Amino acid sequence: MNVRYRYAVSVLLILAVMLLAGCGAEKPQPRNSQEIIEEMVVDYGSYGTEAEEHIEGLLKELTAADPDLGKRWEGIMDRWMSLGDELTLSYGVLPGGLPDTDELCIVALGFQLEPDGSMRPELVERLGVVLKSAEKYPNAYIVCTGGGTAPENSSATEAGEMARWLIEKGIDEKRVITEDSSLTTAQNAIFTYDILTAQYPSVKKLAIVSSDYHIETGVLLFSAEAALRAEAPGEEKLEVVSNAAWKAPSGSLSSMFQAGALIELSGDRETAFEIYYDTYDIHELPPLK
Repeated sequence: MNVRYRYAVSVLLILAVMLLAGCGAEKPQPRNSQEIIEEMVVDYGSYGTEAEEHIEGLLKELTAADPDLGKRWEGIMDRWMSLGDELTLSYGVLPGGLPDTDELCIVALGFQLEPDGSMRPELVERLGVVLKSAEKYPNAYIVCTGGGTAPENSSATEAGEMARWLIEKGIDEKRVITEDSSLTTAQNAIFTYDILTAQYPSVKKLAIVSSDYHIETGVLLFSAEAALRAEAPGEEKLEVVSNAAWKAPSGSLSSMFQAGALIELSGDRETAFEIYYDTYDIHELPPLK
């Protein structure tokens, strides 16, 4: 047997052994959509624009796994990345030019109550902005959102106290909607969406009212919830079109908090609360039940 022939046979034997060895090897399984979503939002929450290239790759991976979900999250991530540059705050009252009809709903975001169930000064200040906005747009609905956060008064809710205050100030109670089950801003968005789409079909546009440092988070989460719940990507039933802010002397919400909130919207409440406990910087959250 000549050298060239022996070499050829040896190569063939090696290739055969390699092929046989690979037959039993498990192919890497594609990741599920939730894993991709959580990596994506945590990367942006942690690294901001430095993570954009990696996020593009994750969006492609998500789209390959679930084209519909990939399209929705592409829109959510685009909105999140652009908010810092594009969002303009309207201090004190909603700006002009919004529809003065029941197509508009003013969303009043809550704030933790005092232990006895009374409202903290920051929540009262936010309500002052809500009141001026409601008087400017007398045909708009107002949804007060926030659950029971008073450790010494289980019957009090943020939404209930806010609604009572507005009605006492002269707002027609027929305009006032209460969402009194939520404990986080993500839940504000989830439960408000449920109520408005089921019971108030005329509402199409939302205006978020809160403290200035909280507006971006509110706009992001209410927009994201509408995107996730749309019948098809780009066919949202509710659209965030404006905001009105109280100028708070202090306060902030980190990008990682926003990442946790988006994870909560995606359905993983346990991971979201782990992030909240690490990054929440306004008030303490109750234990996850």
